[in-house]
Amino acid sequence: MTEIKKILFPVDLTENSSKVLPYVRLFSEKYNSMIYLLHVSEDLRLWYRVDVPDLPRDSLNLFQKEALEIAEKAMNRVCEEQLHGCPNFQRRITSGDPVTEILKFIDAEDIDLVIMGTHSRKGLEHVVFGSVAENVVKKSPVPVMTMNPNKIK
Repeated sequence: MTEIKKILFPVDLTENSSKVLPYVRLFSEKYNSMIYLLHVSEDLRLWYRVDVPDLPRDSLNLFQKEALEIAEKAMNRVCEEQLHGCPNFQRRITSGDPVTEILKFIDAEDIDLVIMGTHSRKGLEHVVFGSVAENVVKKSPVPVMTMNPNKIK
């Protein structure tokens, strides 16, 4: 039987993540696994081409720095409120493309299982924003369990 020693929980730091985290903790306790919380702050600098002369680089850099600081505070709250007393977790905050960073993390940390929530986007919103969960499921080298936080009681 395959061992589940490392569980990745990509966390978007919303209420949806808070609904999924108890299940991540349950799996961690059942299999005596380490939980890796990973938040990827979308790097808006990736949306702009380098050769655009009017690009407000300083503003984007400042915005990115502030986004990471806000994410750090939110991650602290999650860990204090929902992982208090859980000895087996690590956390990381990074910036970039969420799917790319999640897949890199899976390889770098030799993750055994990914558990993540979905946003249940539909229609045009799904077409425009895509789905991080959907792309991770398609490209992950390890099993991915997804949960719709809107269906969790």
